[in-house]
Amino acid sequence: MSAIENLKYDANGLIPAIIQDHANGQVLMMAWMNQESLRRTVENGKCTYWSRSRQSFWLKGETSGHFQTVKEISVDCDRDCLLIQVEQVGAACHENYRSCFFRDLVADELEVNSQPVD
Repeated sequence: MSAIENLKYDANGLIPAIIQDHANGQVLMMAWMNQESLRRTVENGKCTYWSRSRQSFWLKGETSGHFQTVKEISVDCDRDCLLIQVEQVGAACHENYRSCFFRDLVADELEVNSQPVD
């Protein structure tokens, strides 16, 4: 059994992937992968995810040009979560922010903590 097959996927065959900027440690996004999307990511060095809403693969940056080049893939102690360090081109968020985590919860309000990417 390969290392990819030996990971612990949920009942839908998915594993969460936390995406982090390799240069500064900023958490950019979280996405889902299955065995095939992880295999594609490892093979081509660009992050490929599984879209639960579209039920299809998506290569990050394919339409936006905001590709994620893989620098390192780590697996947590339970083998049920991935940490992928990347070189991010442009915005990681589909709302055009560098990180999907561009809002802070402050006193039961959401406050934007950054500016959109130009």
